[in-house]
Amino acid sequence: MTERFARWVTAHPYIVSILAIVMVALAASGVRLLGFSNDYRLFFSADNPQLQAFEALQRTYTKSNNVVIVIAPQSGDVFSREVLAVVERLTEAAWQTPYSTRVDSITNFQHTHAEGDDLIVEQLVEDALRLSDTDIQAIRGIALNEPLLVNKLVSPGGDVTAINVAVYLPEEEAHRATPQVMEFIRGFVTEAERQHPGIDFYLTGIVAMNNALQEYSEADLKTLVPATALVAVIGLALLLRSTAGTAGTVLVVGFSAAAAMGLAGWLGIVLTPSSIGAPTIIATLAIADCVHVLSNFLFAQRNDRDKQHAMIESLCLNFKPIVLTSVTTAIGLLTLNFSDAPPLRDLGNIAAIGVIVALFLSLTLLPALMMIMSLRRPQKIRATDTAMAPLADFVITRRKHLLWGMGLLIVLLAAAVPQNQLNDEFHKFFSEDTAVRQATEFIDKNLTGIYEIHYSLSAGEPGGISSPAFLRTLQAFTDWYRQQPRVIHVHSLVDIMKRLNKNLHDDDPAWYRIPEQRDLSAQYLLLYEMSLPYGLDLNDRINIDKSATRVSVTLNNLSSQELLELEARAQAWLRDNAPPSMWTEGASSPIMFAHIGERNIRSSLIATAVALVLISVILIFALRSLKIGIISLIPNLVPALMAFGAWGLTVGQIGFAMSIVASMSLGIIVDDTVHFLSKYLHARRDKGMDAERAIRYTFATVGRALWVTSLVLIAGFLVLSLSDFEFNSGTGALMALTIFCALLADFFFLPPLLMRLEQSQTGTGHER
Repeated sequence: MTERFARWVTAHPYIVSILAIVMVALAASGVRLLGFSNDYRLFFSADNPQLQAFEALQRTYTKSNNVVIVIAPQSGDVFSREVLAVVERLTEAAWQTPYSTRVDSITNFQHTHAEGDDLIVEQLVEDALRLSDTDIQAIRGIALNEPLLVNKLVSPGGDVTAINVAVYLPEEEAHRATPQVMEFIRGFVTEAERQHPGIDFYLTGIVAMNNALQEYSEADLKTLVPATALVAVIGLALLLRSTAGTAGTVLVVGFSAAAAMGLAGWLGIVLTPSSIGAPTIIATLAIADCVHVLSNFLFAQRNDRDKQHAMIESLCLNFKPIVLTSVTTAIGLLTLNFSDAPPLRDLGNIAAIGVIVALFLSLTLLPALMMIMSLRRPQKIRATDTAMAPLADFVITRRKHLLWGMGLLIVLLAAAVPQNQLNDEFHKFFSEDTAVRQATEFIDKNLTGIYEIHYSLSAGEPGGISSPAFLRTLQAFTDWYRQQPRVIHVHSLVDIMKRLNKNLHDDDPAWYRIPEQRDLSAQYLLLYEMSLPYGLDLNDRINIDKSATRVSVTLNNLSSQELLELEARAQAWLRDNAPPSMWTEGASSPIMFAHIGERNIRSSLIATAVALVLISVILIFALRSLKIGIISLIPNLVPALMAFGAWGLTVGQIGFAMSIVASMSLGIIVDDTVHFLSKYLHARRDKGMDAERAIRYTFATVGRALWVTSLVLIAGFLVLSLSDFEFNSGTGALMALTIFCALLADFFFLPPLLMRLEQSQTGTGHER
């Protein structure tokens, strides 16, 4: 059947090519339907409990994301006329930002004080250039003693300040609105930089990082992804030494990726910075398919076969292994559907589609193109069999040393896997030399943090937040959090209530405490709210019926594990010290990513285990050998263990996105293993060779293809590791390491293992 198929394809190359191209064109036409979004909430499924908690919080209070404009005068003093005037002017300009809902700074902070029986609420700074030295000193004293400002909008030393611009981005327009917001803010900040060279400006915040996510992923799509493909093409050209073969491979790779992305469009998939990497995965596996077909084809030609017979021979030899590897690879990629992150599911589904398309094209379009193209008969150079013979001799001669040496290395590296720590810090999604990461780390060291945990604490009844008992518990919770390590700032209603109580007792510091009567608290709060200007109200702090208030905790940059441990301690405090109505989980995007990171690790382990079992079952039936199917588990599992162990010893941190490398790389690993085992069994069963001769035959027929594809893919992924986007850079580096480990396992561990098992067999030692 395989031979009939090969003869038909090679005998009708024009019909095959036209049909394949038409089918690809129809599939690829769906590209126009693809959408793109950089909204971090897309990483979470609709039923994700942390996402539901976060959205419930945002429905209760003002829904917004933010951009933080950091202002750091080189003089080291924020409280000067020039700097305060700049803050004042930028605050006013920020109100014009598209989608802005609120702007907070030290200049528009609503300072309260008493004049007789009246409560005065006014901006802390007005008309900064006209302020006297006495006025500035008074402003400094107020700002640096205000809990709502220090470590949030001004540093304790008064050397750095910030403007927080809250924006509400409509979900369906987020990918368009985010660049608009950043373009507008960059415009007036750039002008301020030009006018005030003595002041440094930085931009950070959730919106800034979302925008960077979009910019760097799009930049990779335009630069590094094509560069990766170019490196692969150059590598193929040098190693295959066939212009026609390289051109055919490029077409198969391009058509496979285009068809997969088009089908994703037809399926209504929305691309994200994570799923946009699918073409790279597709390219690696399509290259592997093509190299196996071309390697045997070119070798047959070197042995004086005509084009058609050489291609028929190659297709007959590679048809079953390519189908097997493609199916098993697709299974590995489809197990990404175990992930709790929809973009990673999309990545797996798109890549799986592309792998099947690459299977179809490598067995139809590629052979047809080779028949159509004018091929120069390759010179009889030392290739494939001759080139791999010394390596085969080395492996056979040193098989005992290699088996024990590689086994020891595998055990040592596998033992180092637990050295990896899950650490998802959003700002570390970007390389150290990117502006957004530098800004985030600057603000973390000099002013405040961008990582927060929010709690909606309920009093259990309308108006209950004015209850002294509730406020005392709120005060205790606020104080507890302020004592926790790595906590920079806590924004709590109790600070406002204590200040109002002092104001309405002639600003007597002795009255800076929680009001003792509920009706007084309610009156103070009402009076204060009525005095606040539009846009600076308390909707971000209390709910409509005043039954709950939000506490916001600002943190230094923490690892995912540290963040979860802190939140667990907070939950324990609430259970031990607060009434049940106040028991609530913290909600924020960092909390969401911390939880999904842990779940993704677990789901990745389950997915990899399921994939390995399914793949082994398929190989047992396809290769007609229970023993070989079970043995295949070892070289399929070992490379990931080795790579993650080496990563644990050298880097030691893995983000949730990188946790899927095992599932992603499984296809490439299985590809190498299946081709090696298929050729080995072919030699044992069909050619009647003993184990040693079968190993030599396997190295001769598939060895060159394995190291060609491995070197090309390693080079391509190393290019991808240069990305400023951590998902691509970390994944690229870890994928390259995993492929290298797979090459070591298939060349230096699997052959000695096969020979060892053959020696231990009773009887003739032949695998039948």
